[in-house]
Amino acid sequence: MGEATRWILHLDMDAFYASVEMLDNPALRGKPVIVAGLTARGVVCAASYEARRFGVRAAMPTQQARVLCRQGIFLRPRMERYRDISRRIFRIIHEFTDAVEPVSVDECYLDISDNKMGIASPLALARALKERIRSKLALSASAGIAPNKFLAKIASDLRKPDGLVVIEPGQVEAFLADLSVETIPGIGPVTQRKLHHLGIRRIAELRRLARDELERLFGKAGGRLHEYARGIDERPVVTHRAPKSLSREMTFERDTADLERIAEVLREQSESVARRLASRQLRARAVELKLKYDDFTEVSRSRRLDDAFDDAETIYQTALALLERTEAGRRPVRLVGAGVSELVGREDTEQLDLF
Repeated sequence: MGEATRWILHLDMDAFYASVEMLDNPALRGKPVIVAGLTARGVVCAASYEARRFGVRAAMPTQQARVLCRQGIFLRPRMERYRDISRRIFRIIHEFTDAVEPVSVDECYLDISDNKMGIASPLALARALKERIRSKLALSASAGIAPNKFLAKIASDLRKPDGLVVIEPGQVEAFLADLSVETIPGIGPVTQRKLHHLGIRRIAELRRLARDELERLFGKAGGRLHEYARGIDERPVVTHRAPKSLSREMTFERDTADLERIAEVLREQSESVARRLASRQLRARAVELKLKYDDFTEVSRSRRLDDAFDDAETIYQTALALLERTEAGRRPVRLVGAGVSELVGREDTEQLDLF
């Protein structure tokens, strides 16, 4: 496969939640299985490939999915079961390498430049890993192999389900050229519209813009776009990452403009976040508030405090102050969330207090 200083593998389980449901109930195989919240305000967590043919996608409102796929089999998510299977998957992965960066319960990056199996070929290792997961758990995974995380992620998405795509260093420029800009992970609708307005629809066209021009248009994200368009990504595989934030969210059964009800939920969320801080021996320096209005418009507010904190009352009172900077009470609210960020270890803040 040629020489490279490192090889990154992106592993993504295929329609994971739906696949686990079919694993536990073989009668569901080959059918449009949709794992989703079944309340009036629920959203789709996962859809089998049979359901995706009808246009059903993750994060879609369940009611919309029911319209698109009337013959769909809708199931409530069983998170503990999915986490149990995920733990088994990661145990298998660690048989091959410990250079593993989890992204979610069904997705991770592996640095396979070196591995426990002594398999010289990255392609052979990926095949062996996929086969081990299939033989042990009867589940399929898609994999992408490339010199960096950005390219590996794109590669793993190309031939789902059960795909395996390799990008050699010498193939990067040609591989990216004809891909649409929305293929770049992280590009949202707003950035996509801006790029289309500029006449940029392919990554090859994105390369024509200088770095300073992209940064003028998109800020720091412009610099990343400049690098990604050239297949550059120096991010390492991080085997352990401390959380950057903690939060809780809730979608109301019905949109509400009742500030007392919203405040009640914020108190419950603040207490939950404070318990999580305590269990992790962490404190925070900033409080964050998130709202989604009835038209799905999303807003966020944050405030950095002078001293680190870990108590529910500070989180709650600050969240209430942030709530006053929104249109809650005047516009119906669909979702509310409270959280904290700029996390530090409790022992770190105690050490600072000594001085």
